Amino acid sequence: MYTEISKNKRKSFFLITCFLLVIIGLCWVFSLAFQNQLILFIGVGLAIIYTVFAYYKSESIVLAISKAKPIQKTDNPVLYRIVQNLAITAGLPAPKIYIINDSAPNAFAAGRNPEDAVICVTTGLLAVLSKAELEGVIAHEMSHIGNYDVRFMTLVVILVGVIVLISDVLIRATLIDRDSDNGGGAMLLVAILLAILAPFIGLLMQLAFSRKREYLADSSAALLTRYPQGLAGALEKIEADTKLLKGANRATSNLFIVNPLRKTVKGGPSSWFSGLFSTHPPTAERIKRLKLMEDHS
Repeated sequence: MYTEISKNKRKSFFLITCFLLVIIGLCWVFSLAFQNQLILFIGVGLAIIYTVFAYYKSESIVLAISKAKPIQKTDNPVLYRIVQNLAITAGLPAPKIYIINDSAPNAFAAGRNPEDAVICVTTGLLAVLSKAELEGVIAHEMSHIGNYDVRFMTLVVILVGVIVLISDVLIRATLIDRDSDNGGGAMLLVAILLAILAPFIGLLMQLAFSRKREYLADSSAALLTRYPQGLAGALEKIEADTKLLKGANRATSNLFIVNPLRKTVKGGPSSWFSGLFSTHPPTAERIKRLKLMEDHS
């Protein structure tokens, strides 16, 4: 397990580097197309400033988007004790607890490091899960915190946003400047094509990052609780629920334990095509792996 965690962290650094290279490469091609090096320096500079600002404010931004509210022990003693006990078991600082008033069952963790981490659950999750299932979900989110997934997941969300923002700005600048003689020629066409493709490249890297992390957190949670069936049962209930989480969006969807934007057909599983572009691995496959752990325990 520790070897797998270390390997995934190295892959995460590689993916973050790829994001930065996409941003730099995009700005560089446009600087050549417009024959203006300022585009490169301004674009990369703004991307770095935005990333640093969003990174340090990411927790507050995600909680605000989700309309999450903090709770104390007296508000929900059962949830509070579960979080406290699992934090002690995992050897981590107890994260702050937030609740989203939404009937769709789901949960996520956020924060730059274990000391600043938060765990957020919906009222819908609390309503449908048993204590053992709730422990499985909290253990999953605690594993994200312990594995430092929350830091990298936050960075990926931010960098995908940066790529989309820069691509949009550069395309708009091209349209405004289309009648001028900038001399870019074929290079300008290449630049526009890259600006269109860049968000899709960012999405693919986000998918590669997020799916591996979910499998690892599931396994870590099963080891933490010593009861894989608890998390498996929780995933079954969350997947079966067809309500969409109101406060979720594409930027934050990879933070949740199950994709809150998944499309279901008559309460059934997501289609193959929509699942191909999901930030999460198939829930059925996650449940299958957990049940195999149960069988071999």
